[in-house]
Amino acid sequence: MRKFDFLFSLILALLIVFIAAPTTRESFIAFTSAHPYIGGFGKFVILASMGELLAIRLTAGSWTKPAGFIYRALIWGFIGMMVAVIFTIFAGGITAAMDKGLLPGQGSDVAFAFFTSLFMNLTFGTSLFLFHRLTDTYIDLRYKMPRSPVTFKQVISTVDWQNFFSFVICKTLPFFWIPAQTITFMLPPEYRVLMAAALSLALGLLLSLAKRGSRKEVEAI
Repeated sequence: MRKFDFLFSLILALLIVFIAAPTTRESFIAFTSAHPYIGGFGKFVILASMGELLAIRLTAGSWTKPAGFIYRALIWGFIGMMVAVIFTIFAGGITAAMDKGLLPGQGSDVAFAFFTSLFMNLTFGTSLFLFHRLTDTYIDLRYKMPRSPVTFKQVISTVDWQNFFSFVICKTLPFFWIPAQTITFMLPPEYRVLMAAALSLALGLLLSLAKRGSRKEVEAI
């Protein structure tokens, strides 16, 4: 067990050094700026998946690869690609709204960052969390019942909606994601990539912890 704890810590430390070191950081920023979809896919596949594995370690007490790990990683990659374009859409939209006087604080970096984070999380963020919970539950059921088709009704009935709304929506959104991504949008555009990379680890960790904290879904799966 300690061997895997050390290995995970070592990999995480190497990733931090890679992103923080001046030479590799500039190369990382240049690559992700030139290839935002590939960069978004890669960041989330690696870091969000690491967050998911860490959540299992914290809740189960052991390093266990979840069923359908490759499919989960691909879903994280897809989410990363969506985040790559969503950041630009919301940043541009909030700027336009402030320029037209639809939102207060024109010219304020703090107001821009806060409103971008607020609107992005209350719309796209909520949809993202819902998409992840549904796809994650589908994969769980698919591996539990390999010879039976999994219906959308089964997925919906398995999800613990009270846990989803009480923890993911009502707690992580206002108390973590909106403040964290306000800081993200206060950074220069090229450095938002670095913050997004760090937050993808937190995303995998928090969403997996939320799901594993749901007794209904754990018992059903």
